[in-house]
Amino acid sequence: MTEEEEIKKQTLEILESRSRERGKLIPILQDIQAKFGYLPREAMLETANFLDIPESEVYSVATFYNQFRFVPPGKHQVKACLGTACQIKGGRIIIEAWQRELGIKVGETTTDREFGLERVACVGCCAMAPVTVVDEQVEGKVSPTRVKGILLAFDLAKQKTSKKVKKAKSS
Repeated sequence: MTEEEEIKKQTLEILESRSRERGKLIPILQDIQAKFGYLPREAMLETANFLDIPESEVYSVATFYNQFRFVPPGKHQVKACLGTACQIKGGRIIIEAWQRELGIKVGETTTDREFGLERVACVGCCAMAPVTVVDEQVEGKVSPTRVKGILLAFDLAKQKTSKKVKKAKSS
């Protein structure tokens, strides 16, 4: 089964538990995003067919609300804070460092789907500004050099896991 077919199948399972009321569009989109981590195109098309509304209406509603994503999330989600304290302490520089190091822009995912980058309004850790949250782990007083260090730690952990897998396979 292809990825598209699997998405359609799982979307239909979500839709079967819903009524065909146009007013249910947002909760349906929320359920789809909870399932996949984003809104796949195939799922939005199935939703339009299910609710008997134009595809453009589904897309219009989905793009209006900031909560919806249109690209698969990364395995590791990076949330760079741009609340007032973080912005004053260099939050924009930190976002630029993440973008440079990951080779993506805010709202995108790396091609290997390892990392996704988001900008958030506030994470409530103003005393630690500028703040980045990686996989729900708060990183405070982040600098461009610290961004490199965080990514290096992920690389080292990945290499360690890779060695364990190779060793287990050779046993």
